[in-house]
Amino acid sequence: MNNQTETQNCDFTSDLKMKGFKVYPINGDFSKVPVYSRRDFYKICINTSKSLIQYADRGIETDGSILFFGNPIIPYSWETLSETYEGYACVFTEEFLRTNDRSETLQESPLFKIGGTPIFSLDAEQKVFIDSLFQKMIQEYETDYVFKDDLMRSYVNLIIHESMKMQPSENFFKHKNASSRITSLFLELLERQFPIETKNEPLTLKTPQDYAQSLAVHVNHLNRSVKEVTGRPTTAHITDRIINEAKALLQHTDWSISDIGYSLGFEYPSYFNNYFKRLTGTVPKSLRM
Repeated sequence: MNNQTETQNCDFTSDLKMKGFKVYPINGDFSKVPVYSRRDFYKICINTSKSLIQYADRGIETDGSILFFGNPIIPYSWETLSETYEGYACVFTEEFLRTNDRSETLQESPLFKIGGTPIFSLDAEQKVFIDSLFQKMIQEYETDYVFKDDLMRSYVNLIIHESMKMQPSENFFKHKNASSRITSLFLELLERQFPIETKNEPLTLKTPQDYAQSLAVHVNHLNRSVKEVTGRPTTAHITDRIINEAKALLQHTDWSISDIGYSLGFEYPSYFNNYFKRLTGTVPKSLRM
């Protein structure tokens, strides 16, 4: 029996031929499987083996061909229980897949959202088709085709849409708990605050206390739940989303920097500038230029 746990402990971008995307084959030689530490990437993997996947608070046991969707928000580990292991995988950032910063986030997708089911069992026909898409991506990945990014996005989106037509596996032996439910509600509420459509109505939910009050839970309970399920504090999720929205507004609107800061809940431009520089290493004006 080959017990192999997949972890993430090296640089995601060190060997990328394309910014924010990589595709690769998987076989029984685990030394050739890329291992990553960065948690800002999504993963789609087709796998044929007997495995045990720990996904948030749930354990998923698989035997056969499956399609797996990994979310950067949800911690997971993968233990291979069989002697053989084969398949394909691709990893990508949300920025790579989203061509429009104002579009729906991947975390809102049924395949990636908290509380969703990330595992799909594949029959022989489905496996052949999904394999073929990964094989095409691997072939194109090595080319110099000018529109390779767009082509890869099309293949990834095709896999996503094909998967959404399937029925998810239900062989969970551990059910999600109250922490998962609270975390899911928090992340959904966080996403509903964006995008910012007008500069005259500033963001009102800016702190864990604000979200806890809106969800009618104690802030300590919210913080513990979010940390338990995602491995990151509540403030980190809020900060990331505010910064991402700030970047989108700076790059895709003609609003003044002071108006953008006000729309994001900063009373004074200096507060917004200091906050943005502390978290990104640059000032809003530089990013806009």
